[in-house]
Amino acid sequence: MAEPRKLGWGILGAARMAATMLPSLLQAKNAKLVAVASRRPGAAAELVAQSAPHLSGVKTFDHPEQLLQDPEVEAIYLPMANEEHAAWALAGVKHQKHVLVEKPLALSETDVQAIRQAAQAKRVKVMEGFMYRFHPQHERVQEILRSGTIGELRTVRTCFSFLMTPQRLYRISRPIEQGGGALWDIGCYAVHTARMFFPHPPKAVLALAKFNAHGADVSACGALDFGDGRYALFDFSYERARRAEYELIGTLGGVKCHNVWAKPGEVPIISWWTEKGERREEQLPPADHFRLEIEHFSHCVLNDLEPALSLEDAQINCRVLERTLQAIREKRSISLET
Repeated sequence: MAEPRKLGWGILGAARMAATMLPSLLQAKNAKLVAVASRRPGAAAELVAQSAPHLSGVKTFDHPEQLLQDPEVEAIYLPMANEEHAAWALAGVKHQKHVLVEKPLALSETDVQAIRQAAQAKRVKVMEGFMYRFHPQHERVQEILRSGTIGELRTVRTCFSFLMTPQRLYRISRPIEQGGGALWDIGCYAVHTARMFFPHPPKAVLALAKFNAHGADVSACGALDFGDGRYALFDFSYERARRAEYELIGTLGGVKCHNVWAKPGEVPIISWWTEKGERREEQLPPADHFRLEIEHFSHCVLNDLEPALSLEDAQINCRVLERTLQAIREKRSISLET
């Protein structure tokens, strides 16, 4: 039996996230790495040599435009700086490449809309890279919610944080308007996971934040109003120990995901409880959400299917983040209804 066709991938950038994604891309059953590009001379070749020393035949370029012009590259993974995502996503679309953009897709809803329109015109797939959504643990949480075990969902609490280290200071060296700070880096997870469990977008947002001397937010918390007494409470920070978790609280109990960012070798843990006194902890099989994300996007491209994370979803998430910043600035609740 012939092997299924593999989608040809290029990585546009050689930063830390590229090194994280590369091994998972190599393990994806329907993808193959064709090329890597970076604007830093020699960085692309160094990334391939360090992350995949056994691999031969991967082209490396010292300018992203060279990769975009390569006909063997059908899809690109874009892990550049937050403020560069929109421009390079549009460049990829212009060259009729399918694009998986590391979160956030863009820093404004206007830019997301421009990407949507361009992708439709060029008939290519574009998806925002929230890798966590492809880990099976979240489907298990959804199963518990759908079973009625915790009753009707009333509140979601999301918490994302890690302590800032010297090698990551570039994340807070520029103002939030230019892509710096926690909102665009980990706040997008806090909002996205909260939205996953409610059927409709939130109606309003209220938030507080702490900023550094560069105008980057280093911690924030807030609330999303989904109507009828249903809320999402979120917090994210660079000033405390690592956390990546969410909890759903219903009328009859609650369920918690203990590690949203579970690495491939880590055992995911889900726990739930009920008003009747039931308590249970479940250990699930480890999974590589980066590989699953690559396989999903490749499958969608190869079979002309719509990705699970739509550009409409990306636009809603960006709108919430933009108006969260507005709520912080204006110290009041901001409507999210268009």
